[in-house]
Formats: sequence, C-alpha cells, structure tokens
Amino acid sequence: MNQILKKQKLAENIYLMQVKAPDVAKNAKPGQFVMLQIGKKGERIPLSIADYDKNSVTVVFAAVGRTTKELAALKKGNSILHFTGPLGNPTEIMDFGKVCLIGGGFGIAPLYPIAKALKKAGNDVYIIAGARSKNLLFWEDNLKKACKELIITTDDGSKGMKGFVTDALERVMKLNKLDHVFAVGPPLMMKTVADMTKNRVRTVVSLNTIMLDGTGMCGSCRVRIAGEVKFACVDGPDFNAHAVDWDSIINRNKRYHEEEKHACRCGK
Repeated sequence: MNQILKKQKLAENIYLMQVKAPDVAKNAKPGQFVMLQIGKKGERIPLSIADYDKNSVTVVFAAVGRTTKELAALKKGNSILHFTGPLGNPTEIMDFGKVCLIGGGFGIAPLYPIAKALKKAGNDVYIIAGARSKNLLFWEDNLKKACKELIITTDDGSKGMKGFVTDALERVMKLNKLDHVFAVGPPLMMKTVADMTKNRVRTVVSLNTIMLDGTGMCGSCRVRIAGEVKFACVDGPDFNAHAVDWDSIINRNKRYHEEEKHACRCGK
C-alpha cells in the first residue's frame, strides 16, 4: 500500500497528490508516468510524474472521470493499493539551445521536472502554460523558477495573454530561433502545435493515450508513428510530433466516453 503524504487542490477540479513510493521515486526521471489502482475493484489509470524526491512521487490530475473523482475524494493518510512505475521512456534531456515547452490544462504539471532538467543541462527554457480560464491555472511560481520566461495564456483572457498556446508560440518563434519544442496536453492542442512547427523546428509531444496495463501487453495505447504501430506506454510516451497520426489518436481517445459514466465492475 502506498500512503498519501499530501493532498492539495491546485485549481478547479485539479488536484495534487504526493505519494510515498520510494522504489518508484529512486528510479523516476522527467517524462515518465505511473499506473495506479485505488482498490481491488478499481481500474488502473496512468498519471504523469509531476515531481519526485528520494521517498515520494507527486502526481497532478483532473477529477473528470469516475476513477479520478474517487482519487480526489481520498485524504492525506489514506493509501493507494497499486502505484506502479516509473513507466515509459524518459524525456530526452540535452543542451538543445533555445527550448520552448508548452502545456495545456493539467498537462502543465509534467512540464515542471522536464523544465528543471533542461535548464540544468544549459538550455534557455521558455514555457507556455495555457488554460481555458485563470481558475484552471496552477504552479506558476514553480514554472517561473524553471525557465527563462513564462507565458500564460487563457482562452477567455482572464489572465495573461488572451488566446491559445499556439498564439504565444508564434510570438516566441518570431522573437527567438528555437532549437526544440516540447508539448503535452489535449491531443488537439498538440496537433495544432505540430502543424505550426512542421518544417520549422524539431518538436516532441507526450502522448496521453488510453492505457490499461502500461506494459505494452494490452495494446490499448497503440498509435501510428510514421506509418508504424507503436505503443505509447513502452515506445513513448514521447514521440516526434510531425510523425504522429493525430486523427487516429483523437478518434481512439473518444472510445470509452460512454463507459466512463458507469461504475467499474472489475473483480465482481
């Protein structure tokens, strides 16, 4: 059992949990994820690693589906049955030069360890954090410490630059010759970033596809990259943004919308 050391509401329906998991923490690297299962009858869900230390791993999630709402109802001191990881390949960290990291929604969270590592490697790091409204933003102070410049965008203009992350990216690209772009967030957002940077700058995305086991056995997370079938959990989650078949990913992510409304019958 993995004890919850800290629980915090970061924004509207967005929560942070710090979980005691020393075996996971000692091997964790930026860009990886965990699979967790709250109890014996619950489903397994993937969550990106948002931070880690020697003893614990921090995850950030939006309480939008049945399992994430159950997770959000837990308190400090409660335990999670399974907390498996780190899974997936770490994000490539090297001195690229000028790097722009883009996060949308709760995809802002996994940018933090990546930004810290890239800054330590000598990069000039620019971060664009976008949300529909200011009440969905979080971790601004953390992100500011990890980059040269933080640009906030909101769809409704309630904070920062009014518009989308791609509007801010266009501005950054006009002012700087970027060497590398990394994006994580809703698939449509990442697709739009990929379209904008194609033939202009190397771009990597972290794919948050449907996953059931996180080990490549079930095949639920399969994606097409440059015409080949890959598995996001073991071949990714990071991929060349310009090689991704975005339409197939967007369609596959809609697969279980109806099922998410109903109780899990696992173990019954």
